[in-house]
Amino acid sequence: MSFVPGNQQRHLRACMVCSIVQVQQRFIREGCPNCETFLGLQNHPESVQECTSQVFEGLITLADPTKSWVARWQRLDGYVPGVYAVKVVGQLSEETVQNIEDAGGRYVPRDGTVHDDDA
Repeated sequence: MSFVPGNQQRHLRACMVCSIVQVQQRFIREGCPNCETFLGLQNHPESVQECTSQVFEGLITLADPTKSWVARWQRLDGYVPGVYAVKVVGQLSEETVQNIEDAGGRYVPRDGTVHDDDA
């Protein structure tokens, strides 16, 4: 995530799957850098609204997710470098969760409802 001017911070959203934080227009323009293959957010504003949330807590900046213990703790290892939310509030639709599973992924809610021993 590059610098976000103060007047744009209210447009920040976090992906409910990987928790990366970007401005809404970047999600629409480029999609999610980690989840695009199964979420298809690029050029779909309605999908961006459904699969991202404006309500999130804490920020983690990851320069090298492959070497970071914080990335492993937050289940972010393997994702692109960037800014991630610690907790993302929101629920994905059953259809979206099914699409993730059909693509070979595993959805773990980022809102704190699933604990490490459940995941």
